[in-house]
This record gives sequence, C-alpha cells and structure tokens, in this order.
Amino acid sequence: MHTPDGKLAGVDRIAREYGGCVLHERYDTGKGYAGESLDVYDAGRRVWHQTWVDNGGTLLLLEGGLRGGARVLEGQDTAADSKVMRHRMIWMPNADGSVRQHWEFTDASGRWTNAFGGRYMRK
Repeated sequence: MHTPDGKLAGVDRIAREYGGCVLHERYDTGKGYAGESLDVYDAGRRVWHQTWVDNGGTLLLLEGGLRGGARVLEGQDTAADSKVMRHRMIWMPNADGSVRQHWEFTDASGRWTNAFGGRYMRK
C-alpha cells in the first residue's frame, strides 16, 4: 500500500478465503503497527461488513455498501477515555486497476478528519 504521494505505507496482503466469500486483509507498516480485517457481504441484510483489529487493541466494526461506484463502510469505536468516534472508509477503483482508500474519523467536535489515504496496487 502506498500513500497518495507514492511512499510505501506498509505491506498489505489480501486473500479471498472460504470459497471466495471472505476477504482477509493483513496489514503491517514494518514500523510496529499491524492489523487485519475480515470483509464479508451479508446477503440477508444486503450490506458489506468489515471487522478490523490491530496490535493497539482497536476493534472497528464497519458496515455499508456501494455508493456512486465506491464502497463506503461506516462505524464507530469507543476510546479508553469513553469518547465515541465515527469512522468512514471509502474504496474507489482507479482506471489502472489500483484502488484508492480514504479513511476519515470524527474529531472531538464532530468534524470529519482525514486519518489515512492510500493506494492498493497488485504486485
């Protein structure tokens, strides 16, 4: 995965598992931060669901679907200080086959703040 300016943000391994029904992502910056997610389409509710966990104890439960050609998932988490933050992740396909990810969260005043921007490219 690369930042918008082309720098390596980390190594991201994404695999289809369980007959192609689950996307399993493993992410590692190589600088001490690592996490992974499971993504599945819940056909009964017609929503995409992602569970994200990391080595900092974060648990994010995100849900959503397709909006205007992008996959948009939203959810919230509660910090150790009991503050609730909303999260939104957007994945947009690029013409070259790569995918752009934009992750944002609400700050203490409720304004959306950029958390991460990156680009997935096949090796």
